[in-house]
Amino acid sequence: MLSKTKKEIWAVRGLNLDIFEGEKLGIMGRNGCGKSTLMRLLAGIYSADEGKVSYSRKDCHVELLSLGVGFEGNLSGAENAVLNGMLMGKSRKHMLERLDAIREFSGLNEFFDMPVYTYSSGMGLRLGFSVAMETDPDVLLIDEVLGVGDEVFVKKSEEALKQKFAGDRTVVLISHDAATIERMCTRAVWLEKGKILAEGNPAEVAAKYHQGVGAYTN
Repeated sequence: MLSKTKKEIWAVRGLNLDIFEGEKLGIMGRNGCGKSTLMRLLAGIYSADEGKVSYSRKDCHVELLSLGVGFEGNLSGAENAVLNGMLMGKSRKHMLERLDAIREFSGLNEFFDMPVYTYSSGMGLRLGFSVAMETDPDVLLIDEVLGVGDEVFVKKSEEALKQKFAGDRTVVLISHDAATIERMCTRAVWLEKGKILAEGNPAEVAAKYHQGVGAYTN
């Protein structure tokens, strides 16, 4: 009988991060650095094995925009839109009234009434993005979704996000593209192996990221 030594791997550990109400925080880092795990912790999808995630308001509504997260495959896009909105604290009546706007923005056409398991990843993102624009959460978490989809939808989604970024809601954007974070965020964090290596002005953090990332890829 062969014995195997198990190595404990933590996606995020010993991380202390304050996110301030109304700020636009960008989290940059390479693939596998712990960004998506952190977002799922913030969204309440994952529970922390140690430490805690807390919000200043108990009724704070958090929405995570991420590929493959948040929908029931056997329900249609329309049914998922209503259900997702209700989970975010909106009434069924409100979501039914916004269905036409969600359908139009998503551009899913007849697929809007088909089961989500028939969707491509890009179509699922279209639905999730369109619902988030109508549920208007207190905290919007955006996980590597900018630039996904066709050119027309990318342009439309970026314009919609600019309006969200201009408001007083809290937005957390994660990306391996430092230029996007420089352009859209007011504060940035560089995450590597689940730990913060730099924090502060987006341009300054991006410069440190570009200078230091080679050390982790060589």
